Amino acid sequence: MVQFTESAATKIKEMAAKQHLEDHGIRVMIVGGGCSGFSYDLDFENAEKPGDEIVEQYGLRIYVDPMSEQYLEGTTVDYVESLEFAGFQFNNPNAKRTCGCGSSFSA
Repeated sequence: MVQFTESAATKIKEMAAKQHLEDHGIRVMIVGGGCSGFSYDLDFENAEKPGDEIVEQYGLRIYVDPMSEQYLEGTTVDYVESLEFAGFQFNNPNAKRTCGCGSSFSA
């Protein structure tokens, strides 16, 4: 299953509060596209879909569909802020190749 760092969970909860979505969790998905074949996608979610894997980490409910789960196994999602970059960073041990920006991969 995908793991979120405390920093990533905190940032998502802050974003949800700003949008009045405190009762929502986050859906982590793999979608086709990007320069390396697959892209990561995050979206607020408040309802389970058939087959979803659901876990709670740092008070954040995380939903992952079965297709995405196979590509996300062992992945850590972090939130990073630096002078050059601010955003969610995916450390995916299943990625054989990633693009320069880190938002897409091939498996």
